[in-house]
Amino acid sequence: MAAKKRRRKRRSKATGFLVRKGRVQWLNVVVLVIVIGGLGWFVSTRWPAWRPVRQATTVKTHAGFIKRLAPDAQALQTTYQVRASITLAQAILESDWGQSTNATENNNLFGVKATAAEPGKVMTTQEYYDGGYHQVKRRFRVYTSWHASMVAHAKRLAHGPAWDPGHYRTVIEATTYQDAARALAKSGYATDPDYAQKIINVIQKYDLERYDSK
Repeated sequence: MAAKKRRRKRRSKATGFLVRKGRVQWLNVVVLVIVIGGLGWFVSTRWPAWRPVRQATTVKTHAGFIKRLAPDAQALQTTYQVRASITLAQAILESDWGQSTNATENNNLFGVKATAAEPGKVMTTQEYYDGGYHQVKRRFRVYTSWHASMVAHAKRLAHGPAWDPGHYRTVIEATTYQDAARALAKSGYATDPDYAQKIINVIQKYDLERYDSK
């Protein structure tokens, strides 16, 4: 009696996301490469900005706050023509001498709002409209440091927002800090109707004009 032939079991062809029935799924390969590349871009360009570095040293005095920011303010005036006195006065008002939550947690010294494409955090603030102040929630920009916040502020005044590059031109072209403060308010930087005078008062009280380039 003849021996029965054993049937060889067919090996099942690999099936998966990249290989199916022995064939490479090139469309899936391309999709995977795009996803990995996108994640790499996000980590390298966006992720650090979502993790602000807290200021290492707490500034406890008004004089200390001015002393800390003044060198950067003067350097930025040289580069972007934004008066150091204006930069310092705005930082003082907007961040409450670096003590506001926006300044300590987001490194945001100037109350800058975040666009949809920028790293930001929703916080409660006050805005003036309809004849009075109202508590509202706004998404504020997050920076890696106070220095980064100051650079972004100078660039915004010098180059304007994307929708109007010349929006703050009158601030840059002003010949006095008083005119610069009024131009800043007129350009709509803040909703406070007394914003210009508050900037001027701070500059005069702390003699911030001495930091302006002559």
